[in-house]
Amino acid sequence: MDLIIGSRHVTPDVITRTREGVEAVLHGEALLSLLDSAFHGAGTIEVLGGDLDRCPMEVTGIAMHGGATRVTLTALGAARRLM
Repeated sequence: MDLIIGSRHVTPDVITRTREGVEAVLHGEALLSLLDSAFHGAGTIEVLGGDLDRCPMEVTGIAMHGGATRVTLTALGAARRLM
């Protein structure tokens, strides 16, 4: 699974499926894109692949440990339909 943040395709260092969504370890530009999207409305966040493919996500947790940032994303509903 990867993330689509706005119009960017992001491959997390680690991504793990949870009951409510996913947890992803991000750094650098990937993390900055996610933070801009979550806190400044600069685009949407969606999962690419797996059973949550194209599902809109919301940031519900951020944990920083050393050089790694683990972000918890919760699914907001059904996947978006392709036209």
